[in-house]
Amino acid sequence: MLEARDHDIDEALDKMFQALARPAKTLDTVCDRILTSMLTHRPDDDIALLIARTRALHADRVATWDLASDPAIVAQARQHATNQLTTWHLDDAAFITELIVSELVTNAIRYGHPPIQLRLIHENSTLTCEVFDSSSTAPHMRRARTTDEGGRGLLLIGQLAQRWGTRHTPTGKTVWAEQFLTTN
Repeated sequence: MLEARDHDIDEALDKMFQALARPAKTLDTVCDRILTSMLTHRPDDDIALLIARTRALHADRVATWDLASDPAIVAQARQHATNQLTTWHLDDAAFITELIVSELVTNAIRYGHPPIQLRLIHENSTLTCEVFDSSSTAPHMRRARTTDEGGRGLLLIGQLAQRWGTRHTPTGKTVWAEQFLTTN
């Protein structure tokens, strides 16, 4: 549809954006609008159309801090997280969140590259801690010996969080850990 030889791609994109600009209750309605606005005749080839609806969070549900690549900043990152949890009335999650933030930020400083960014996302009964750094090297869980001073961070996160993982971007990676919050 966008790459038809007899149509200008800019015109096709404009039509598609106009169809997407109007709100719709279902994704089927969005698909129908796009196809109706862009197809003028029966296509010669197959058409693939992928539409997804994302959930947007209000700004008061996301907190972000840029961090220096300095081990001394880990305590400040924990304090940022604790203060934000107090604002969100999630004081019960502070202990585990502080441990997760400590490990993620420490790993980003030790093994990643600046810039480093900490982000907390509170959505319903879930709290996600994310730490971005500009290294593309994926973290991996190690089996530390009893005499090792380090190497237990991701193992600890794996025990404290319900899920954790890595999301790669063109400029680095984000390591995230998700906690399920208990309701009182």
